[in-house]
Amino acid sequence: MEKRNILVTGGAGYIGSMLINDLLEAGHYVTVIDNFMFNQSSLNQYCSHKNFEVEKGDIRIHGTLAKHLKTAEIVIPLAALVGAPLCDADPVNAHTTNKISPLAMLKELSQEQIVIMPTTNSFYGTSRIGNFGICNEETPTNPISSYAKDKLDVENKLKEHSNFISYRLATVFGMSPRMRTDLLVNDFVYRAVKDSAVVLFESSFKRNYIHVRDVCRAFLHAINNYDSMKNQVYNVGLSDANLSKKELTDKIKEHLPEFVVVEKSFKKDKDQRNYIVSNKKLESTGFEPLYSLDFGIQELVKGYEMISNNKYGNI
Repeated sequence: MEKRNILVTGGAGYIGSMLINDLLEAGHYVTVIDNFMFNQSSLNQYCSHKNFEVEKGDIRIHGTLAKHLKTAEIVIPLAALVGAPLCDADPVNAHTTNKISPLAMLKELSQEQIVIMPTTNSFYGTSRIGNFGICNEETPTNPISSYAKDKLDVENKLKEHSNFISYRLATVFGMSPRMRTDLLVNDFVYRAVKDSAVVLFESSFKRNYIHVRDVCRAFLHAINNYDSMKNQVYNVGLSDANLSKKELTDKIKEHLPEFVVVEKSFKKDKDQRNYIVSNKKLESTGFEPLYSLDFGIQELVKGYEMISNNKYGNI
């Protein structure tokens, strides 16, 4: 396999801190730009690798990004403020990071440079309510959150580039060196382990899920099969994991039987996504996820023996 110069923005984050390992093991030269806003040390283990370079910097600063774009053959723009609560709490930084900076980056790139862009299948919004059935890449988009709207604008602009792949990621789960406990599976398992209970609102709402390790494998798959996959949009998820929130908690109860789930109707969920997703297009290229939801739950249960969100507590 040909070794490539790969630039990963946001490479110290939840996905990036896993992906860097896979890219280096595949023999690629990897440069990471990250502002380390969470004071994470998730890339420490790669510093001894001769093919790894890192810069602490903000991708919104033109000079920081431009000098690395000159030598990059492939760009994987992971840098983003992800999740409705974070975007709502810091809308200016979210908009400039999630939309303005990627659009500026696309203007800097030559048409020969490859962009493998992670977006989100939350573009489908409330497609089940609209009776669209199973959402594929041709389903009309209906983004609800500011994050989804910004990422859709970026994907639409990305389609004007000559060399791209857009991955509409399902809700990601699993352990990572830069852990996120706010993602839905990770959050529910955390509550099951720490509190043994959760209250569900609008428990019938469905969405799709994918393990973080399979997301990383999907990026390697795109690199290795680029010529046959290029200039296309792909959903990236587990085809057997289109689950409602209630179905997800039932799955967790199979591993943690004492988990108590209470359903309430007096409050709306801030996240109104509700859809079922087809991942057949990506699967038709030869990609097959390896990590099941059960695997992820078991992994998370082990991980939460080491992780606590009690910032000010003594436990």
